[in-house]
Amino acid sequence: MNEDLFIKPVSQTGQEMADAPLAERLRPQVLDDIVGQDHLVGPGAPLRALIESDRLPSMIFWGPPGSGKTTLARVIAGTTQSRFVSFSAVTAGIKEAREIIARAREELRLGRRTIFFVDEIHRFNKAQQDAFLPHVENGVITLIGATTENPSFEVNSALLSRTRVFVLNLLDTSHIRQVLDRAIANSEHGFPDLQIDDQALDLIAETAEGDARRSLNALETVAAAVEATGCDPTPETVREILGRKAHLYDKSGEEHYNIISAFHKSLRGSDPHAALYWLARMMASGEHPHYILRRMIRFASEDVGTADPRALQVALNARESYDFLGSPEGDLAIAQATVYLATAPKSNAVYAAYNNALSDVEKHPNLPVPLHIRNAPTKLMKDLDYGKGYQYAHDDPDGYIDQVYFPDNLRDRTYYHPTDRGYEKHIRALMDWWDELRKKKSF
Repeated sequence: MNEDLFIKPVSQTGQEMADAPLAERLRPQVLDDIVGQDHLVGPGAPLRALIESDRLPSMIFWGPPGSGKTTLARVIAGTTQSRFVSFSAVTAGIKEAREIIARAREELRLGRRTIFFVDEIHRFNKAQQDAFLPHVENGVITLIGATTENPSFEVNSALLSRTRVFVLNLLDTSHIRQVLDRAIANSEHGFPDLQIDDQALDLIAETAEGDARRSLNALETVAAAVEATGCDPTPETVREILGRKAHLYDKSGEEHYNIISAFHKSLRGSDPHAALYWLARMMASGEHPHYILRRMIRFASEDVGTADPRALQVALNARESYDFLGSPEGDLAIAQATVYLATAPKSNAVYAAYNNALSDVEKHPNLPVPLHIRNAPTKLMKDLDYGKGYQYAHDDPDGYIDQVYFPDNLRDRTYYHPTDRGYEKHIRALMDWWDELRKKKSF
């Protein structure tokens, strides 16, 4: 069986513990040591009650890296009377899972339940996850899956419906400081002799961005550098030791969609400052500018529309400028277009109008074109009254003729309702004028 599989964690030897990373040496052993997840494991919280009563259902732990998913699983392993088996979906496969399930079936016959913890469960595709489904349903195993990805997208819907999802929060800076302070104070596995000021610890906590494991790895790196060089662990030296911060951005994962959503909504909300921030996040993280520009071009039609018809051209010009200049010079054209779109008047009237028209097309896909607006290039068509009665708008002094352009079934439909924002107020005034002309000419 894969060496990453374990049946209840065994205590490590002193040397093994000394050689382990700091995050492993200081991993919480009891619920009260877990920080930042009081909504789950604080006094009276639902998950705590389930753990303490040893009546666990199948469940999914969903949370960002370093939020405590594996730690929670290990605390459960140390407290449950059930047989606890764990593996990582990164290093083990369905073959090993089936072996564990077969053993769990035997254990159940002997009256002993099995809790099966699957770390990184999203690494199994949905067909592979099907292997767990019947055994969760019939109670052979109690499944605990851990994932950094949204279970709605990454976990088989049938399996998801048979589990409870517990969401672990991203740790805030105060929680990370608590983790770091414990590491400094721990006389056995931490760094009690490390003299580091609060500002330097605050910097480590901020650069961890909610990831407890990352903060402890950073502290371990700083402690090693201090020991090797004798330097003072000030904020300046900590910044030099840790180097440039990596950006949390998975181009194919949920964070990708979260950030582009934040960008889009900042544009829609007319906040150029927030829009520039999210743009910078994406650009600094390596997102391809064409993806951002494609969303901006769409936004120009969907959310600005005819309130400012120039917005679409500005977005298209930004793409052309970027393609001509490349990075970093072309990045400024994208930023300029971002500010323009954010500050432009907004209207989704065209977007709504087009969707309403599409809805009618779905309901009435084959309505005939009225004869008077059909083209009549042949004698036969003219004999069949194609084009008969059509009035040429330019022949009218007002340039407007009141005639029907819809199929008969839809002749009273209206789709486009301009707002009174930006250029659309001029369009609205023009449409109102046409309505008045129509009324006059109808008498």
